[in-house]
Amino acid sequence: MAGLRLGLARIVRAAIRAAGRGGTTAPGRFLLRVEPDAISRLGARLGAGSVLVSATNGKTTTASMIGAAMERAGVPVVRNRAGSNMHWGIATALLDAGGKPGELGVFEVDEAWLVPVAGQLDPRMLVLCNLFRDQLDRYGELETLADRWAELTAERAGRSELVLCADDPLVADLGREREGVTYFGVEDDSLALPELQHAADSKHCRRCGHPYVYEAIFMGHLGHYRCPNCGRERPRPDIAAEHVALHGMSGSTIELRTPAGSAEVLLPLPGLYNVYNALAATAAALQLGASLEQVRAALGELAAVFGRVERIPIGGRDLSILLIKNPAGANEVLRTLTLEQGSLDLWLALNDGIADGRDVSWIWDADFELLTGHVRRVTCSGTRAEEMALRLKYAGIDAPIETDRNLGRSLDAALAAGNGAPLYALPTYTALLELRDLLTHRGVARRWSD
Repeated sequence: MAGLRLGLARIVRAAIRAAGRGGTTAPGRFLLRVEPDAISRLGARLGAGSVLVSATNGKTTTASMIGAAMERAGVPVVRNRAGSNMHWGIATALLDAGGKPGELGVFEVDEAWLVPVAGQLDPRMLVLCNLFRDQLDRYGELETLADRWAELTAERAGRSELVLCADDPLVADLGREREGVTYFGVEDDSLALPELQHAADSKHCRRCGHPYVYEAIFMGHLGHYRCPNCGRERPRPDIAAEHVALHGMSGSTIELRTPAGSAEVLLPLPGLYNVYNALAATAAALQLGASLEQVRAALGELAAVFGRVERIPIGGRDLSILLIKNPAGANEVLRTLTLEQGSLDLWLALNDGIADGRDVSWIWDADFELLTGHVRRVTCSGTRAEEMALRLKYAGIDAPIETDRNLGRSLDAALAAGNGAPLYALPTYTALLELRDLLTHRGVARRWSD
């Protein structure tokens, strides 16, 4: 009977994909409805076990990096490649489990779904990268998620290795006084911001409640911190970026320090946020048995993942897609764009769907002021296009700003108004899904579930 249900779920997936749709959630929903323990049953087929990657920002890219490094090391990998990261997306991905001996599951998992998914998969490793304020109407305050993660890591002690960001106080605390913990972080103080950003979230010591003192701040609340009251401080990272050179949209150069030696990585993905993703992936892959050279080579050849700095030629221009969904992540995208030469053409799409979070007030905490003096033309789209346009006006953007809630029509207008220069698309999550479907139907991009 279990085999029949599994076969039916695969038929559902094939039918949905044949219809030109993603097929990443419906097959898993069907499978879990007819076989509620499908995740644990299918996960047991993974000969090398599973790795769960979770974070507010960067989990899709980090999981892709880990998968690429392990595949280069000769390990067959099963992944939820298109970013469907709730339990039904994991179930869909596991439809492919058991096809090859020694398979490793590498799954990105939504922050709020990490605990139940880990309970079903019994992961050999948890890669936990950051916790930022995101969709408060769905997830609640950061402390709530941090408490759930703390309970999980305590329960998994001795059973799951931990790979943790030393620079995020909430995440670093999960590994204190535990065995089997690998920390990663940035050591290059030249990247530090002059002060805590308005989007910074975790500012107080969880042990005593006293405000942290920062010696360096890199993004949001990530940096070098210590508590002057109780003495708690940032752990020394095992995997570190000793020096980082950011090259705008073309990527970055990272000098890595690891227990396996040092290496220079030419990362083709832009921004400090992708440097953190690469550090997390390096820490995980080395612990999983990949060599430093295999990791370095995999990172150097990494292609952009779904909606995360994809470049798609269309209408005689390059469309660069950069997902934004919360203040900390948006700020890093904006900082990266300011490193580009010349004035920017932007297309921003702000939606307020359930998967985005109904509350879009987060855009007022993102530092769109960084764009002042860098923009030639802006088009705002999505269900809350007018609110995005208003935010840009308050940010001091003096370039022409057009609004049109229709994504296709607004995109065509933005493309037509250019002079061959790149168009930078900054959509929120559901707007990204709509944009990618639109580009697929026009034949300029592959279906995102392929």
